[in-house]
Amino acid sequence: MNETNDGSSRIDYGIILTIMLLSLVGLLSLYVAISHDSSAGSPTRAVIVQTLWYAIGAIAVIIIMQFDAEQLWRIAPYVYGLGLFLLVAVLFLYSRSYYLQTGAKSWFALGSLTFQPSEVMKPAFILMLARTVNLHNSRYNQHTPKFDWLLIGKMVLVLVPVAVLLKLQNDFGTMLVFFAIFGGVLLVSGVTWKILTPLISGVVLIGGTAITFVGTDWGRSLLMKIGFRSYQFDRIDSWLNPSQNTTDKGYQLWQSMKAIGSGQLTGKGFNQSDVYVPVRESDMIFSVIGENFGFIGGCALVLLYFLLIYQMIRVIVDTKNEFYAYISTGVIMMILFHVFENIGMSIGLLPLTGIPLPFVSQGGSSLLGNMIGIGLIMSMRYHYKSYMFSTNENFR
Repeated sequence: MNETNDGSSRIDYGIILTIMLLSLVGLLSLYVAISHDSSAGSPTRAVIVQTLWYAIGAIAVIIIMQFDAEQLWRIAPYVYGLGLFLLVAVLFLYSRSYYLQTGAKSWFALGSLTFQPSEVMKPAFILMLARTVNLHNSRYNQHTPKFDWLLIGKMVLVLVPVAVLLKLQNDFGTMLVFFAIFGGVLLVSGVTWKILTPLISGVVLIGGTAITFVGTDWGRSLLMKIGFRSYQFDRIDSWLNPSQNTTDKGYQLWQSMKAIGSGQLTGKGFNQSDVYVPVRESDMIFSVIGENFGFIGGCALVLLYFLLIYQMIRVIVDTKNEFYAYISTGVIMMILFHVFENIGMSIGLLPLTGIPLPFVSQGGSSLLGNMIGIGLIMSMRYHYKSYMFSTNENFR
């Protein structure tokens, strides 16, 4: 065991620096977005509130870092259960004003303070999924088809309650994040490709069939009978034909594309914005970066995310802990999907889903959920000395 890994070396300052840079980008972009939207309130107040959320997130990271792998293993069922309780509670105590705007019962509201429980459910789901996979693999050392299907069944049992509750909330975009987390952990769980290949093929087939249905009236009627809403079809229509309706349903996407395109290579400069984009401070925050700092600024932001992911992967390699590996895979998939979907929908490559850009978009719930994920990653390095040679026996 390496005894030199103590003191400040247990804190990954590379991850901290990257998060601070992303936070700075977020605060500057938020200031610009609010400054050019007369209905959005004071930009100074918005920046102060968001800074407070960053502070709360930093405290969450510090607290979670104190939990080692064994403690995280033990609390996983409890935080998962608490998350399910919050997802049930919001179905009855949801924000009426937000429901009227979006049709989703996904937000608590207390005066001006709003909170989305599904965001903090993400790290709780990651913990429970990692525990489920690690416990199964510790009991069944060999990956036979029988044991692999048993593992998949156990993972599905963790996913189904969350998916059902999100469906009841009409929050399809957030549900996709949980599916991405599930898929990422499944890929590294050890399940044989003889099973994964037909599973992946089935998912692709279902997705292709759904897209085919969306393109026909009878298909849409069928999809609406099983729970799809008309606004979801509107988002797909505006994605497939953004120039077809630029004043109504496709207005937000069209304006976002105009703003990003107007930035060209180097951008117009900080706080130089003359293209109005609705809800720019949250879902469409990337349009601020594209307009102010151009293609170069957008690429720099993407590189920051890749640097963050690289540092997370490096922590996994260094710590050599199976339970941590599943946790970190879930966190990486959560952040990657958010980045991919948010930037993709801002430039018209993907349908609009309302998914925020991690550490950059306005919103305390999303920021807190992402910071909890970072806390889980930081915990690996912080307790590296104690668990660098750990085995599954530690967590039974």
